[in-house]
Formats: sequence, structure tokens, C-alpha cells
Amino acid sequence: MGRILAVDDELDMLALLKMIIEGYSEQQVTATNNPVEAAELLDKEKFDLIITDLKMPGMDGMELLAAARKKDEDALVIVITAYGSLESAEEAMAQGAYDFITKPFRKEQILLAIDKAMRWREMVRQNKELKKRLEAEK
Repeated sequence: MGRILAVDDELDMLALLKMIIEGYSEQQVTATNNPVEAAELLDKEKFDLIITDLKMPGMDGMELLAAARKKDEDALVIVITAYGSLESAEEAMAQGAYDFITKPFRKEQILLAIDKAMRWREMVRQNKELKKRLEAEK
């Protein structure tokens, strides 16, 4: 079971994300409509995945992505937005986002993106563990 931080200034979108994710997967969701609070949560807690809206007041999704990657270079961030454009998708990916999803999205689309991200996280964790073991054997 993984821990997901969902950040969106629209309360309806947060409720929908939480309902979909917790209803159709083993993941646990912490949700906030305040990106500044989300950045503070990243200081206090460890999340396996961050799902953030792109356009939000106070701090946008790109700033939150940068804050998450600064705290953990392996942080997995999925950016969701109603303002999907090729440029914003390219920018998000260049800044280290794991995936980019445009609203409105289908339930299956977000669940597949989360599943892929969690599998990636596990593969990276196992890879690091194996590297440590190999270094220790030298």
C-alpha cells in the first residue's frame, strides 16, 4: 500500500481523486487544496507519489514539483491540468514530472498512471537496494 499526496485547489477534483484512488486501489490518499500546505506536508511526511494540479493560487504545480524533487530526487509527481498543452506537458516532464494528465480524465487513465508510477517506484527501490548490497560485498 502506497501513500499519495493529492493537491488541487478545486475541492470537487480532490474529492473525486480520493474516491477513485481509494475506491479502486490499495493506495492511501492525503488530500489538500492548498499547495503551500502540501509543501509543508512534504517536509513532515514521506509520500510514494504526488498528484498535483498545474494551475493553483499561491504556488503552482511546477513550483510544487520543484519543491518535491528538491526534498527527494526520486520523488514521483503526476501533473494534472485542465490547461493541457504540449508546451506545459514538455515543461513538466523536463522538470522531472513522472507523467502528465489532462482534465477531464477517465478513471482508468488515472488508475493506470498511478499503477505505473508505483511499479516504477518499487523498481527504483529494489535497484538501489541491490546496488547497496553489491557495494557492501566489494
